[in-house]
Amino acid sequence: MQDWFQTPPGRYLLEWEQDCIDRAVVDIFGYHALQLGAPLVDGLRANRMPHRWLGVDHSGAPALNRTLVTDYRALPFPANSVDLIVLPHTLEYSLDPHATLREVERVLVPEGRVVICGLNPASLWGLRQKRSHIYQRLGYGQLFLPAEGEFIGYWRMRDWLRLLGFEVEHGHFGLYRPSVAGTVWLERFAWMDRLGPKWWPIFGAAYFLVAIKRVRGMRLLGPAWKKTPARAGQSVSVVGRSPSRSRFEE
Repeated sequence: MQDWFQTPPGRYLLEWEQDCIDRAVVDIFGYHALQLGAPLVDGLRANRMPHRWLGVDHSGAPALNRTLVTDYRALPFPANSVDLIVLPHTLEYSLDPHATLREVERVLVPEGRVVICGLNPASLWGLRQKRSHIYQRLGYGQLFLPAEGEFIGYWRMRDWLRLLGFEVEHGHFGLYRPSVAGTVWLERFAWMDRLGPKWWPIFGAAYFLVAIKRVRGMRLLGPAWKKTPARAGQSVSVVGRSPSRSRFEE
């Protein structure tokens, strides 16, 4: 998919996803952030956590603060230790997306967030890809999207997250232009990105999700910003015997 990102549709997708991720992660705070896959998407550039890693399943990828060559199904982090994980098309190209998502849930801290980008099979792009697969079986045609990977639908992804105890905080679609390969034609259909969210919102070529890891029965306690000062002991009046009047005052 890294080569496909260099094509006009790929750059169109990359620009949209980069903008969505930047706006989502800029106000997420913590200590440890991790991106898995898609090195061309700098998913942590807008985040300010002190420790950021890029996890890749092959060597030679550009580094953020640190680069980890790892199996996404067995991340080298203890449980409940990472505050933010970004998955740009990671699950689509994982050998076992279920295991990868379970591992993400394991290493995330309670109330930690996962950011997911995916391609929508129920879109103009997805329909062209299905048609191209049929043509290829007949011996002709060319795929519009990368051949590898399995595209996971938006609602299916939400179900996976819900089963693992995540709560979807935000989700939306984007990229409503048709599946054309040239830059000129993509620009001619730019008006569809303005009308798409209103007239056919669930048929965008890509979707974006932010989910929070919820832990049942957990209650977060905030710092005691204001301490109530201890009340000083109040004076208590004592009913006593009034002093006797002197004989000289009589």
